[in-house]
Amino acid sequence: RLVPVDGCEPSPEVAAEVEALVSVGAVQGVTGWHISSVRQALAPRVAHRVPYVYTALYEGGERTEGVFLTSETPDAQLWPAMRLLAGEQGVRRWFVVGNDYVWPRRTSRAAQRYALRGGGQVVGRHFLPLDAHDFTEVLRRIEHSDADAVLMLLVGADAVRFNRAFARSGLDQRCLRLSTLMDENMLLASGAGATRRLYSTAGFFAGLVTPENLDFHGEFARRFGVEAPPLGSLGESCYEGVMLLAALIAQARTLDVRAIETAADTVAYHGPRGRLRLRQRHVRQRIYLAEADGLDFTVLAQL
Repeated sequence: RLVPVDGCEPSPEVAAEVEALVSVGAVQGVTGWHISSVRQALAPRVAHRVPYVYTALYEGGERTEGVFLTSETPDAQLWPAMRLLAGEQGVRRWFVVGNDYVWPRRTSRAAQRYALRGGGQVVGRHFLPLDAHDFTEVLRRIEHSDADAVLMLLVGADAVRFNRAFARSGLDQRCLRLSTLMDENMLLASGAGATRRLYSTAGFFAGLVTPENLDFHGEFARRFGVEAPPLGSLGESCYEGVMLLAALIAQARTLDVRAIETAADTVAYHGPRGRLRLRQRHVRQRIYLAEADGLDFTVLAQL
């Protein structure tokens, strides 16, 4: 049985609610997609008591006992994408736009290293509060920079609103955009006119032509109908989280976190992303680069 908790509430409130559920024995494991500040508040309070599978892409470096991650990290996701765009699109000068919390800030520092490694540079950074609506200043800064690409580290509706504002400004004619958090639902919300020269990198895209993905879409359509929302990487990662949680418990044959930790590096499972293995608490997976084509993504390469 799944017990839903709203991960969009303030981090201390989410952590307190989940800790209370664990304390009364209402849940024996935790999984979900939520931002890194929620994970950082939650992990110290529950991960040593029940297994905790985090499914959102993140900045890397999580080492808390009892936390397991299905998510992409910058070294495997961002660096190969920046390198490919530098080689094939001639991108050298990046401007970083992100929300103002741990994932965008730490990832922007990684982007600086990657840009230098590839012979380029980050020419500017701008961080916005969550639920941002006014992009006037950041668009002005991009326009007056010599950037030829924008790295988007924005969450959800903020990324959608930025896409629309970016297109209205005409900057999409000069700069390509790369996001490590952009799925098909966000394209739909942005609108076809706001997705020109927009790239995304992830471990899953709805349009991937693999036997596992085709089977997954078939099962999804049979259960929820063909008019259900698109299966993007964010939603699919939640499914991966439940599968990994089940695989961890099955391999250890117990709910004890220390026993699960001991068995973790022997865990493998088969899901929509193919056969995946756990190494150092992180799922090792294929990562792809895709380009928006109106309201859908075309997968260009495996990174």
